[in-house]
Amino acid sequence: MDECVRLDNVGKQFGGQWVFRHVSLTLPTRQTTAIVGASGCGKTTLLQLINGLVRLDEGDLSVLNAPIPETDLPAFRRKIGYAVQGAGLFPHLTVQQNIDLTARLEGWSESEIRNRVAGLFELMGMDWALGARYPYQLSGGKQQRVGLCRAMMLQPPLLLLDEPFSAIDPITREEIYGHFEALRQQESVSTLLVTHDLREAVRLSQFLVFMGDGQILQHGETGAEVEAPAT
Repeated sequence: MDECVRLDNVGKQFGGQWVFRHVSLTLPTRQTTAIVGASGCGKTTLLQLINGLVRLDEGDLSVLNAPIPETDLPAFRRKIGYAVQGAGLFPHLTVQQNIDLTARLEGWSESEIRNRVAGLFELMGMDWALGARYPYQLSGGKQQRVGLCRAMMLQPPLLLLDEPFSAIDPITREEIYGHFEALRQQESVSTLLVTHDLREAVRLSQFLVFMGDGQILQHGETGAEVEAPAT
């Protein structure tokens, strides 16, 4: 299996308490992997390890076929999109400024920025006029779409999603699911989706990972794992 992330006997602790230990897992490329588990089981910590926000305490971790670098982490992270619950937008910036901030830091031209933002708006079903608004002027669902656009602005090969849809009402959530799937297919991005909602995991993923009690309980293709639960 082509891989985007590989963990070999990985462990992480905080203050002497192990979040998880001896975690070994290979995640497929160009698919959506859903990581499911109860609160506190280590799902978010796993994403933070993959993004280099925290360092592992034991084992080996490979992301995009290379170990996480010891230096120049910002350059590494620019290969990874990250969207979280509540969008996490900068309130003092307009929608477009939120989305294109990383591209400006990278030195993209105005035409490159405009074309990329326009393409993302189209994929996410947003009107171009929304670019001039501020986050507080948007609904929660539209803010979440903006967060996805920002995460994908630099066309990263890997996208990390930490419960980005959990605070959205069910009707809006279903609409965003459709836009997200269109975005993922258009961009062919490898995606890791953390969620506690099994229905969402089954709806969006091709590969499924169950976490609990500081370990991986089960993993594999989504359909097969749902049909044959380990516990």
